[in-house]
Amino acid sequence: MARRSVDVPALVESARAGSPRAVARLISLVEDGHESLREVMAALAPHAGNAWVIGLTGSPGVGKSTTTTALVGAFRERGLRVGVLAVDPSSPFSGGALLGDRVRMQDHALDPEVYIRSMASRGHLGGLSFTTPQAIRVLDAAGCDVVLVETVGVGQSEVEIAGLADTSVVLLAPGMGDGIQAAKAGILEIGDVFVVNKADRDGADATVRDLRHMISLGDRTEPGLWRPPVVKTVAAQKVGIDEVMEALDKHRANASENGELARRRERRVAETRMPPPTVSSSSWAPERRFRAGGPPRHMKSGVAVQLALSAGELRGRAVSRGPSPQRGGAPTRPSPDATSPARR
Repeated sequence: MARRSVDVPALVESARAGSPRAVARLISLVEDGHESLREVMAALAPHAGNAWVIGLTGSPGVGKSTTTTALVGAFRERGLRVGVLAVDPSSPFSGGALLGDRVRMQDHALDPEVYIRSMASRGHLGGLSFTTPQAIRVLDAAGCDVVLVETVGVGQSEVEIAGLADTSVVLLAPGMGDGIQAAKAGILEIGDVFVVNKADRDGADATVRDLRHMISLGDRTEPGLWRPPVVKTVAAQKVGIDEVMEALDKHRANASENGELARRRERRVAETRMPPPTVSSSSWAPERRFRAGGPPRHMKSGVAVQLALSAGELRGRAVSRGPSPQRGGAPTRPSPDATSPARR
């Protein structure tokens, strides 16, 4: 079936005027890899580059969505327009995703100055969706003063948010590791602000101590370099949110003074990839193939597509993927062996 034509200038104008439907339509065009995508990005570019992009990341269950909700309220008290992109993981077996992060943000669902969009990772690794950079540009150009990007629950090496955010917030909870765990390389190296949430639980002070020790071992001790603060919160009760806001403001001021903010935004522009003219939209958008043909085997096709794009290898041809479920080739759920914890 032929795709419906899109009046891009009118759509962008409506989004700039504050129409949530127009913003939703633009992000859907991005996610679907629509043939008008290049025109959309070109129309948005003159209006983008003003939003403060804040990334929130951390392990599953540390309170990212609850903290995001509290920060939305704090920014709204300042009279700022806020956009939220909440990324949820896709199933490696069904390809579906429970977009549940927004359930915790119902306090702001009726606020016309808050736009909340859930996105599925669709097999993309790194903690975000493949199209998150373009969605950020849409919200930026639509007039959002602040864009909060909440990643999926991540491990130690999903650090993609650091390449997109002006300020990266890493959330932790008490009891998730000792001092050696805190000293390991990975996600703890990208934090501009560390938040120890659920600080009313035992072990919060020890977690703060371990984080501060880890920071002291780094290379941020020279004068003028930003030293990440560690803040304790109980986001469900909005305790410590004022301190988080203060830390965010200080980081933004520091990054503006030393030029780091400009460098990060230049890097974000580079990350906002568009398909080259020789690449068809269907080849450029791995999510469409993921959705149409079932999840790629072992969830690696998204990475393969990105590597091929970087090398300029895609030229409008089909992207290889695992066997389609209709052909009896869907991945099967592994069963635990006799020695796994599930059988003990």
